[in-house]
Amino acid sequence: MADIEFYYDFGSPKSYFVYKLLPALAEKHGLAITYRPILLGGLFKLTNNVSPMEAFRDVKGKLAYNAHETRRFVKLHKLPYASNPHFPVMTIGVMRGAIHTNTHETAETYRKAVFEAMWENKKKMDDPQVIAEVLEAAGLPAQDIMNATQDPEVKQGLIDATSQAADRGLFGAPTLFYGEEMFFGKEGLFDLDLYLSSQ
Repeated sequence: MADIEFYYDFGSPKSYFVYKLLPALAEKHGLAITYRPILLGGLFKLTNNVSPMEAFRDVKGKLAYNAHETRRFVKLHKLPYASNPHFPVMTIGVMRGAIHTNTHETAETYRKAVFEAMWENKKKMDDPQVIAEVLEAAGLPAQDIMNATQDPEVKQGLIDATSQAADRGLFGAPTLFYGEEMFFGKEGLFDLDLYLSSQ
């Protein structure tokens, strides 16, 4: 049986929503989650995509609705979400950290620390000092992780992961896969749930 694959970037609030809600869905269906960090800005360049803020900035009512729908979603799911005043945050450093930790036993501790710092505690997660403080508070080897983000293999790992995501058909994050079925956005959670229930 395939795992659920979760492509994410810490700078995406909708990736945070999926991160919070996906474990319960996976448990419901008896599945594991494979976490796949990518760099969303890099993916946008590879696919000629832009952020929703840019794509819809001239569409009357669209961004206002998006903000309202986000507040409603957060309330319905009782999420401890807080809009980050530093948004958009350059996430290349923390995404390299995700590549580095992804095969370590600290992977989930790292993901949790960074997602919560970004979308619950309003931290400026492109400031190296702030990143180090967040990692230290989570009991992680902050300096080792920070050093690893400058390792050429880690840098190339993030480039490769992002390029492979584009080759697979991704154009944004969050994106979920079950086998070769792709589900995009936070709404993809519910489509995935229905799909799995129908199997």
